[in-house]
Amino acid sequence: MSKCQSVMSLSALRALIRKKTHGIENTSGLAAGYQQANVVILHKSLADGFEAFCHANPSPLPLLYRSQPGEWGCPPLAADADIRVDCPQYCVFKDGLLVSRVSSLMSYSGQLQDMVTFYLGCSFSFERTMREAGVPVRNVEQNCNVSMFRTSLQCRGVGQFQCPMVVTMRPIPEEKLDIVAQITHLNPLAHGGPIHIGDPAVLGIQDVSRPEYGDPVALGPGDVPAFWACGVTGVEAVQSCKPSLAFTHSPGCMFLTDREDSSVSASTSTPEPDQCPLTFSISQQPLHFSVASKAVVQSIRDLEKIIGEDPGERGIRALFVQDELLRSCLSLSHSSSVLITTGFPTHYTHSPPEETDGPPGAIAIAATLQALQKEVAIVTDHRALEMNKRIMEDAVKKGVIKTAVPLLSYQGNSPDSALYFLCHDGDHKKPRFDHLVAIERSGRASDGNYYNMRGVNIKHLVDPIDDLFTTASTIPGISTTGIGDGGNELGMGKVKEAVREHMPNGSLIACDVAADFAITAGVSNWGGYGMACALYILSLCPIHQRYLHKGLGQPHPPTQDQHQAWAASLPSVAKEEEMLSILVQHGVRSGKTGTLGMEVDGLTFHPTHSDLIIKLRDRISQRK
Repeated sequence: MSKCQSVMSLSALRALIRKKTHGIENTSGLAAGYQQANVVILHKSLADGFEAFCHANPSPLPLLYRSQPGEWGCPPLAADADIRVDCPQYCVFKDGLLVSRVSSLMSYSGQLQDMVTFYLGCSFSFERTMREAGVPVRNVEQNCNVSMFRTSLQCRGVGQFQCPMVVTMRPIPEEKLDIVAQITHLNPLAHGGPIHIGDPAVLGIQDVSRPEYGDPVALGPGDVPAFWACGVTGVEAVQSCKPSLAFTHSPGCMFLTDREDSSVSASTSTPEPDQCPLTFSISQQPLHFSVASKAVVQSIRDLEKIIGEDPGERGIRALFVQDELLRSCLSLSHSSSVLITTGFPTHYTHSPPEETDGPPGAIAIAATLQALQKEVAIVTDHRALEMNKRIMEDAVKKGVIKTAVPLLSYQGNSPDSALYFLCHDGDHKKPRFDHLVAIERSGRASDGNYYNMRGVNIKHLVDPIDDLFTTASTIPGISTTGIGDGGNELGMGKVKEAVREHMPNGSLIACDVAADFAITAGVSNWGGYGMACALYILSLCPIHQRYLHKGLGQPHPPTQDQHQAWAASLPSVAKEEEMLSILVQHGVRSGKTGTLGMEVDGLTFHPTHSDLIIKLRDRISQRK
């Protein structure tokens, strides 16, 4: 079909809508490949304020055109248009209250002379592109309107316009999430990519079968609920402003434009890696996916490869699971409060028995989380609490970390101690932390004991911090990560079968407690350094940041001060050498050799550890 014929058919379709005789109840599935528009009509005295509100909230309210007062047409969008009759149905508001639904605004022509029409992008525009990409559009299949929900997300307010965001929900087969994200990301005038994929409760939606607007849409087997910002947010804005008279389209009854949907051309080209979103599952309870650009994903995979180097020739590659670093860091990026644990008392004949692997990585993670404005605490063995406080004080004095991290201990004195430690008042709906990270932390074996790599039982030196991880696995909303280099560390129970098969003494020492994510590193500290670097890279990813903030407000790159603070928090050769020196001063020894000197796991800081830090920093410098 030629462009001219397409425009003619759209003009004819608008003519059918004007006649109101063909039973067009909504416009989903119509005008395939062309933009549809939400409509808000306000008195001219409110027009500047509403336009500013649209610019402040471009995801739900992408502005296609603002008319002049009394202008029925919209020349940039459609030929021969008349907004008074070109939507199948309209809502009439008086003093912010919906008073009627009408099929025509002709009887209000006098009032409309002093009113301005706003045409706002609509997600119906990308439905054809989704179908052509093999993605089912369930509401079209079910011959109904799309589901629209009022969320708990507050838009950026401007003057009298203060309202929550409205979203559409589309059931998407999990294996189609990437292509859907890619198609829609490149179409910001139709709300861009999804703002949330997974559990509706994250958006304050309690029941997807009861939408505030539109119709219920059933999920098929294997479908995941995906949510896009929605132009019906404009309806909520009208209600919040309480104008004496206002009009909107009736939700689902859009204005059809002659303008081609930009996702049509986008779907036939290969987007640049920085503009190509990929989706990853980061939680099953509750269901939650996250998004990052293809370029950032590759950068983090490169970091994962670097930290997986095995200079000690332990055979750790057998424990490697791809993208554990990526998915853990995506989850951490969504978190607000993180609990870190470390401490492996392998030197049971020395005082202190701790080793130099673990604390530096824990401090590196904490420093970056602090810079990203996350709440952070560290839990460790009670017997080592005072020593760790002194180490923390020295780390702050020496500039290894900007602010001291609160240090806690957990001894599990009662059956519900872990629940009360993790949740306010022991209420699993009120978790204190949303992510637990264990790095080089003694892990409980299947027989209930704790073993070092030589198979020596060190249970008498270890507090039952594992209980926090096992309890967290029963609390929706708390994710866990384990970082290890041998398989006897807390959280590495996720790969315990590989540990038993491939690691020395594996059948005895393998940790039995699994984390959601198990990151294998050549030295556990390296896993901490890699995690800090990956979090930094994610903080610079516009695709991830938009998704993280659920499309609210204008997208803003980090300020120079933010960027400097994030970069300053990263591990460096100077900081990590200082951190290792602090540990040595407190009598902490190398894990493999027991040497009281500048080494970790028998590997000297220079050149092994320093070179690895340089490799990590070189990789992230390519993302700046």
